[in-house]
Order: sequence, then structure tokens, then C-alpha cells
Amino acid sequence: MESEQLFNRGYCRNSYNSITSASSDEELLDGAGVIMDFHTTEDDNLLDGDASPGKTWPICLTGGVSSSTHLLDLLEEPIPGVGTYDDFHTIDWVREKCKDRERHRKINSKKKESAWEFTKSLYDAWSGWLVVTLTGLASGALAGVIDIAADWMNDLKEGVCLSAMWFNHEQCCWGSNETTFAERDKCPQWKTWAELILGQAEGPGSYIMNYFMYTYWALSFAFLAVCLVKVFAPYACGSGIPEIKTILSGFIIRGYLGKWTLVIKTITLVLAVASGLSLGKEGPLVHVACCCGNIFSYLFPKYSKNEAKKREVLSAASAAGVSVAFGAPIGGVLFSLEEVSYYFPLKTLWRSFFAALVAAFVLRSINPFGNSRLVLFYVEYHTPWYLFELVPFILLGVFGGLWGAFFIRANIAWCRRRKSTRFGKYPVLEVITVAAITAIVAFPNPYTRQNTSELIKELFTDCGPLESSQLCQYRSQMNGSQAYPAGTDTATPGVYSAMWQLSLALIFKIIMTIFTFGLKVPSGLFIPSMLAYYHHDWFLFKEWCEVGADCITPGLYAMVGAAACLGGVTRMTVSLVVIVFELTGGLEYIVPLMAAVMTSKWVGDAFGREGIYEAHIRLNGYPFLDAKEEFTHTTLAREVMRPRRSDPPLAVLTQDDLTLAELQAVISQTSYNGFPVIVSKESQRLVGFALRRDITIAIENARRKQEGIVLNSRVYFTQHAPTLPADSPRPLKLRSILDMSPFTVTDHTPMEIVVDIFRKLGLRQCLVTHNGRLLGIITKKDILRHMAQMANQDPESIMFN
Repeated sequence: MESEQLFNRGYCRNSYNSITSASSDEELLDGAGVIMDFHTTEDDNLLDGDASPGKTWPICLTGGVSSSTHLLDLLEEPIPGVGTYDDFHTIDWVREKCKDRERHRKINSKKKESAWEFTKSLYDAWSGWLVVTLTGLASGALAGVIDIAADWMNDLKEGVCLSAMWFNHEQCCWGSNETTFAERDKCPQWKTWAELILGQAEGPGSYIMNYFMYTYWALSFAFLAVCLVKVFAPYACGSGIPEIKTILSGFIIRGYLGKWTLVIKTITLVLAVASGLSLGKEGPLVHVACCCGNIFSYLFPKYSKNEAKKREVLSAASAAGVSVAFGAPIGGVLFSLEEVSYYFPLKTLWRSFFAALVAAFVLRSINPFGNSRLVLFYVEYHTPWYLFELVPFILLGVFGGLWGAFFIRANIAWCRRRKSTRFGKYPVLEVITVAAITAIVAFPNPYTRQNTSELIKELFTDCGPLESSQLCQYRSQMNGSQAYPAGTDTATPGVYSAMWQLSLALIFKIIMTIFTFGLKVPSGLFIPSMLAYYHHDWFLFKEWCEVGADCITPGLYAMVGAAACLGGVTRMTVSLVVIVFELTGGLEYIVPLMAAVMTSKWVGDAFGREGIYEAHIRLNGYPFLDAKEEFTHTTLAREVMRPRRSDPPLAVLTQDDLTLAELQAVISQTSYNGFPVIVSKESQRLVGFALRRDITIAIENARRKQEGIVLNSRVYFTQHAPTLPADSPRPLKLRSILDMSPFTVTDHTPMEIVVDIFRKLGLRQCLVTHNGRLLGIITKKDILRHMAQMANQDPESIMFN
């Protein structure tokens, strides 16, 4: 896609971007004769996207066509709707890129005519920076609102602040003069539900009442979240990253990034996090940011009328989403580049960086956690790591890779079962069931009762004199000036109790995350964190640790373990290391992080090369060609193209001897996305390619605006009308919708090259010829089906289930 010479083969025609779909949602992209069914359940009703009125685009004709043809086509009246896309179709990257170049040439040619035209050219040049600025501002503001609201509602499950209802537990006790160091989380202004209802703070009755109210609020939040998603925005469920990756690859999903999805996703994300479900808000925040980018792009014609340009904004928006989710602007840019973006030119890199910067600045200004940080679990480590620690770091990477492979297989198996059984028809019941089990099991354990960010904060933070966690109770044997000898620095029973509780919490979170990720509520991936415990007498530490000195930083092991587990699940590498580095601010821990993350990726890839997002893309059957996946087979184009020997002949159109009735019969009897145009049935010489949607729109437009168009009218795609008898009805010229330079390969082209062409140029279809004669067609669906066959999978079972 970076090569201008390849794009110069494109051929752009007049385009309007506001046209309602002429075909149903189930008539999906297919150039090979198989309809892609997108079966929807009652809770998956599709929402219509934001449609904006369009205007004409001039013809862009490059490569091998004379200037006289260009001028003649310019004089033709533009056809509204030609060049737009139906829902669940793939965009034509070549045509969109060509369209944008022609728009740019037009602006440059006019900017010297007047001051107004010069001002318009400046506005067009700055519109990209303006739209990413607005996206960053909105993303940061929404992330701040989500963080504040989720914290308050999470504490609402345990009690309420009488002095100010809008304060959470921590804020409620900030201004209290009666808080002690030992019980810093207790103050008269904060009342538990047992104190409010029963009037007592201790005893079995108060415990049962608090238990009941915790479960009640958790179920209420989960029920409200799933009902809002089901009724108002079915697309607001899940993580959103698999669909965003598919959209950025050129797929159209109307309404997925619309205003209703944004509103409902923001509200239900707060409810889902507050309900205590084993999920995070990192993935949904990327979806929220992309919704903002999509909505703001409609304010600028440069992006609203061009689907390829709009995807540049969405790439920048995804960087802003990760920036506010983890407080890592640079990690957000690398995440967009490494994980989600399909087409990432250099100017998109700069704009992504700027969007992430603006979003982080806004979130820092809001200061949702009151610690002047972008995230709750920001930590700083100052203790150096030792060379021998690489061994446990690599072991953490091995565990992370094993956990990632296990989680992906278990979660995909459960999601597939949900799709194939009646259980998936009752999303509300499923969410309520999972939320009830989570709340009932989580309350007795303090490490599962608190939300994910607070748990990560406690595990990441180093023990010190000001820490009240049970994990740090061995520190009580130290005074302010001198450490006791190492032989007396032993853990108290509280530490062992905390380790048991934390181990149970880890097992519980692993199991519940498998069943939670994929529910019909906004759900990101929970970051598993681990406890590190060591003793100076262990053989590994005997030779390295000095007596009475802190040799090991347990929080560092928790951080590395979290990165390894997340890397094993998502298979991210560079961006993940930078995100965790920005979280900790410790440059010296880059090497341990890199060792653990790379080990987790290698171990995970040994069990399957797909990350969780790619696995969900394949589960949903989205037409996504993963650039990371290598095609190593030695097949040829003729072995993959349609029609096969057992198939009916390829449906084609001739350039000047079809009647309108015959053309409409071909369209009504087939479900193909487009038709090759040839000179004649005898010669089979290729002329061009016409899209089904463009043909339908052109016929309807001609019948409205031209008199004499009847079923017997001759349809021609040539420059000049064919010779007709005097009494013949008026012919219909459709040359303006014909792609005169479709991409073609010969029947002996290796499929490795064909797959590369589809990936690099984002093609929808490619025609196969032999000595200039048309033989067949290859679509993106054919390639996905062929790759599935090569991997010994059933191709029909993974296509748009």
C-alpha cells in the first residue's frame, strides 16, 4: 500500500457516501458465489450507523487511459451512491486512495484562485490534526468520568459516605480528623450497609447484611448493564478490539462505532466494572476512543467521504484509548501499530502520538484517582535487579505463555458452545448467573472483593512502613532506624494467610475470566498478577543476597508476571513492554520485562500462533487477513479461483450486447458482489469490472432521470454506443461505473504472491487470466477458505458463523 505506483493503477469514479443499503444485511461480500450469512440472535439486532449526506467526487483516472476519455467521462452527470458500500462489505482501498488523491489535486489547483479557496486548503490540511485533537480530548474526558464513576459505584457495594454521597470510601475519609494510622480506612463519615440498616458494625448479623447488600448491588449493576446493551446497543458488548481490528482492515460494520454505541458502552462499562465481574476496562476504552474518532470524522468531509482516510483517524483513536487505559501514551502508539492497525502511514504515526498525548493530558488534568497519576496502580521501583533473577523472570514468562494458551483455548471453546447451544439465546440470564457466582464467591476473600485496579495496586506496591496490607505484616518487626538481623525477620501468620487468600483469588480469577470474557456486557481482559515470596536461605539467594539487605522486590515480580500473562493471552511484545515500562517509570527493568514477555510469546506460540483477539475474529468469521500469519504453501492461483470444475460458469457481462432485462436477470439470479466485463462470450477478453451495487444504483438513477429506458434497452460499457436499428429504444451507457483497471494475475501466479497482494493493497477481489482471456476470480473469502483448508480446518464452519 505504500507504493504510489501500485495505487496509480486505481480508477475512481463519482462517489456519494449517503445511500441506504439496497440489499439486505445478509447479502454480504462475495465474488465467488457463496452468500455469507450473518445470523443474528434476538440480542444481536444491528444498529444503523451514522449516515451523512455526501457530494460528488470527480473522476480519477490513472494509468493507461487517454486524457480524452478522462475529459469525456468528466462531462457525464455523476450518479449518486456510486462508490459507496453496503453493510458487512469490504472497502476498496485502491479506489479510496485514488479518490483522496484526486480531491487533493483539486484543492491544490484552486487554492491560488482566491483567499477563500486558500483558506479552504488550509482547513483541509489541518483537519487531520483537528480531528485527532477532538478525539484525544473526548477520550481523556470519558476515561476520567468512567474511572471516577466506577470507583464510586464499586465502593457503593460496601457502604455510603454520609457527609457527601458522591465521595467514595477513600475520599470520604480524607477530611476526617478521627482516622487512626492502624485503621486508616475507617472513619465516622463512612457507614457500611450493616451500620445503616442494623445499627451495628460487628457480628454475624452485620457480616450477613453486608454480604447480602454486596451481592444485591453487584447483580443490580450487571442486570442494568446487560439490559442497556441488549435494548439500545448490541454492539456495545465485549472488548471491541477484534471488531476494531477487522474494521481497520477495511470491513464495514454499520453502527459499531456510532453515537448510540458510544453512549451505552460508556454507561455499561462503569456498571460492568462496578458489578465486580472479572473483567477490565482497557479493551472497551479503545472501543470508546474509536467511537469518538468515528463521530468526529463526520465533521470533516476529508474523512467522512473516504473510508480509507477515516481508518487513519481510527488508528490514532485506538492509540488514545490505550493511552488513557494504562497511562502510557507511547505504548498506545505502539499498540496501534503492532496490534490493531492494518494501514499505518507515517503521518498516522504522528497523529496517533498527538492524540495519545492530548488524551493523557486531559486525564491527568482530571486526576480521577487523586494521586496525580493516570492510573490507580502506578508504582516506582528503585531497587536494582540482579542477574540471577533472570531465571525466575523467564519462569514467569513460561507460566504466562502456558496460561495464555490455556485461556485462549478454554475461552474460545466456551464462546463456541455459547453460539451453538440454546444457552446463547439468553444473554441476560447468563450475565446474571456469572455475576451472582462471582459476587457470592468473591465477598469472603478480600483480594477478590476489591476491584481489579486496587488489587493490582496492592500487589505492585513495595512494602514499607506506611503499608497496612497483610502481605507486609513482616515489616512490623522493623523500627524506623535499624533492621533486625535477617534471622529474626520472619513472616507473621498474616503473611501466610494473605498468600493462601491470594492463591485462591488467582485460581478464582482464572476460572471466572474464562466465562466472563465474551459476555453481553463491556468486558476487557483482567490482568492476572502474582505474589512473589522469598527467603534469604533459599539456595538461589544464598550467594547473592547480603545479610539484612533487601535483595528481592516482590512487586517487581508481580509486575513482570502480569506482563507475561497479558503477553501470553494477546501475544503482544514491543507495545506491552513499553506500556508496563511507562506504568512503572523504571528504565532498568526493561530487560526483565523483555525476557518474560518474549518467553511467554514463544511458549504460547508453541501451542498456537493466534492471540485472543485473532481467535475471536476467527470465531466470528470476520474476513480478516492477518499480516502476522505466514503463507508457506506452494499452491497456484488456478487452484483457488472460482469457478472450479464442478461449479457453473463464471457470471460475466459483455461490453455492448446485453439488454437491460438480461442484465437484471443476471443480478437477480446471482448473489455476487461484482461482475467481470468482457468483450464477448467468444473472445473472453477482459474489459473491466463492475460492482453489483454500482450497477443497481446506476439503473435506478437512469430510470428516474432518462426517458426511453425500457427492458429492451441495450446496455453498453464502451465509450461509444454500438450501432443499433433505428426503431431500437434508447441505450443505457454504464461506462462511468466500470473499473477499467481491475487487478489481475495469471493462472500460474503463486498463491503466496496473491495473498501478499491482498494484504498489502487491501483488495476485495482479483481476476485470473490466461493469455489475456478471463478464467476466474479470487476473493478475500476464497483466500480465507483456502488458508483454512491448508490448516486442516473446515472452511465453511468459520465463515461468518
